[in-house]
Amino acid sequence: MRHSHIVVACLLGTAALSACNRGPSDAEVQRAIKDVNVIDESNLSDIMLTVGDPNEAVSYFTRTLQQNPGRPDLQRGLAKSLMRAGKSEDATKVWVGLVNSGQGTNEDRVGYAEALIRSNKWAEAEAELLKVPPTHETYDRYRLEAMVADSKKQWKKADSFYEIAAGLTTKPAGVLNNWGYSKLNRGEYAGSEKLFIEALKNDPTMFTAKNNLVLARGAQRKYDLPVVEMTQAERAELLYTLGLAAVKHGDVAVGRNLLEEAVETHPQHFEAAARSLEALRG
Repeated sequence: MRHSHIVVACLLGTAALSACNRGPSDAEVQRAIKDVNVIDESNLSDIMLTVGDPNEAVSYFTRTLQQNPGRPDLQRGLAKSLMRAGKSEDATKVWVGLVNSGQGTNEDRVGYAEALIRSNKWAEAEAELLKVPPTHETYDRYRLEAMVADSKKQWKKADSFYEIAAGLTTKPAGVLNNWGYSKLNRGEYAGSEKLFIEALKNDPTMFTAKNNLVLARGAQRKYDLPVVEMTQAERAELLYTLGLAAVKHGDVAVGRNLLEEAVETHPQHFEAAARSLEALRG
């Protein structure tokens, strides 16, 4: 009798052990796979939004969104990828769907406003920015506010927004360059020169700021190149810009000399400068 009790106990123990060692159910496996896929997909989305080719990113987000319709993160990724690919009109269609879906954020509305600006729809962009609450104080929001104010020639407001935007980012070179270009267009050449110099302190490689700096100096008839980092090819391009500025201001002899120096400086044949020099001599 005792022997039978021992056998039963052993059988029960074996059954319990078998239950403990039983593998996960199909449902549990599928859940685990789905969780891993979400993580992998999230990582891939991040890659596509940063280092991936913009057109490849557009294809990825379009395909993934078709498989998972209505997901706001995928709509956001598609809109940003379209912006990177230079397809702002298409981006506006994605952004508007997201912001009107009830799943969009204030940052999504700011992204929509930027797409509208890039599509040259300034009034619509301004209307969208007005819907963003004042508490949403971000670099992108104030950068766009500054651009809208600029387009309306509201200079004081633009300056205020540019200043706020520059203080909200650790990489202000781009907004400082835009602010400088705004002042250049207003005829505030000395002020624009200071802003371009400040932009280059933050990003010495920004050629657009270098070229704008030369334009600001040329407008003041300062015909020597600024002391900034530049390659030989960049030096030739900047001499060319300065030469054209000199000719525009009636300083033809100075302009001719600068164009000649540009042609001599460029490491390859500088067709544009050579053509301008030939026309000037002719």
